[in-house]
Amino acid sequence: MTAMTQHTTQLSRDVAQERAAALIETLPWLMRYRGAIVVVKFGGNAMVSDDLKKAFAEDIVYLHHVGLHPVVVHGGGPQISRALGAAGITSEFRGGYRVTTPEAMQVVRDVLRNEVNSELVDLLNAHGDLAVGLSGEDANLFTGRRRGAVVDGVEVDLGRVGDIVHVDPTVVHSAIEAGRIPVVSSIAPEDGDLARPLNVNADAAAGALAAGLTASKLIVLTDVAGLYSDWPDTSSLVTSISAAELAELMPRLESGMIPKMTACLEAVEGGVSSASIIDGRVHHSILLELFTGPGVGTEVTKEKS
Repeated sequence: MTAMTQHTTQLSRDVAQERAAALIETLPWLMRYRGAIVVVKFGGNAMVSDDLKKAFAEDIVYLHHVGLHPVVVHGGGPQISRALGAAGITSEFRGGYRVTTPEAMQVVRDVLRNEVNSELVDLLNAHGDLAVGLSGEDANLFTGRRRGAVVDGVEVDLGRVGDIVHVDPTVVHSAIEAGRIPVVSSIAPEDGDLARPLNVNADAAAGALAAGLTASKLIVLTDVAGLYSDWPDTSSLVTSISAAELAELMPRLESGMIPKMTACLEAVEGGVSSASIIDGRVHHSILLELFTGPGVGTEVTKEKS
């Protein structure tokens, strides 16, 4: 019995030392990012899997408690599609954008603010009174302008769909200064008019907010390992790329990757130190990206690293 007890204790000590070593390896990155604002765009499979949602919340709370200032931006494509279907409203996509009628916009706004945002806030607040829900409509955070799309060379009307043309991050800074984690839904009033909300691509909203905050880092969760220069050739995964190289590559990218890489490019060009797309299907991928040397996705920087 004594020998077994000693063996068990020794194994526990070995595990503890391995864990301590792993923590020490994060020290340079903790020193680098302490006090930094990190904007995280939440979406993809991480948005619909309960296990991944739980891991995402744990990552964000961890960042908060080790001295970073995480800011979460979200859309809600799957939830919006489901709610529109339940309301008998057909979802139509033109040029990669959801055509959003005024009737559909009411559903979009309700889903983003009252379903997705509330659930994320609750997930984070399961770890304490930490998160606060915000919308791009709050305190002039986002100002939007309607946009169309070009399909087969013809300009088409997308309805209540827009781009962010101005960011006033005061309300986000106030939340951070109060020790809270802001969770922001991607709605923007058209020209500042709250009566005319616009449906904004969440990747674009995250990039615009990161630039408006002059964040240290933008992280975009995706459903792939990163950027592939020659998709679907999985050997063409790019781990690091400069803004100039990305701009040159952009016309050749797969259509679903373009909004995400555009958000990263515009964030870096807007003053964000670096932007990464990472695989949100991997548990705790945010921590792996920030606190390990090679990271786990594709990093975009102003100059070639």
